[in-house]
Amino acid sequence: MKVCGVEIKSNEAIICLLNMDGDVFDLPSCRTQKVILTDASSAQGLADFQFAFGKLMHDYKVEHVVIKERPMKGKFAGSALGFKLEAAIQLLEDINVELQSPQTEKAVIKRNPIPVDFKDTGLKGFQQSAFVTAYSFSMKKHFNIEA
Repeated sequence: MKVCGVEIKSNEAIICLLNMDGDVFDLPSCRTQKVILTDASSAQGLADFQFAFGKLMHDYKVEHVVIKERPMKGKFAGSALGFKLEAAIQLLEDINVELQSPQTEKAVIKRNPIPVDFKDTGLKGFQQSAFVTAYSFSMKKHFNIEA
């Protein structure tokens, strides 16, 4: 199963690809670590973002995209622009997209701890949240965990 974990921050979707084969996972290299919305003021800019993200997922044959869910209100609420990016990703055709709450991630990782130190993954520091999202989603699916 090939998963793409996504964390949305401001005008960018930070990504981490993860392959799960049996009980073993690996982190394939990817030509980019984030997809950026360059023109937030036009519908064409959003369409360009959506196309670039979709092309990346198709090129790497991603089966599931899982987005780290952000609250709509409160101190850690997502921005309106972030929710636009989330919607653009969710509306991609032929790609399974799910939202995953931070509480679900914590519950899954508590039951199935990450077996490597993040520094040893070879990922950039800003990808850590996307990695945790992809890993916890893969564990949830692999072990049929209801969280």
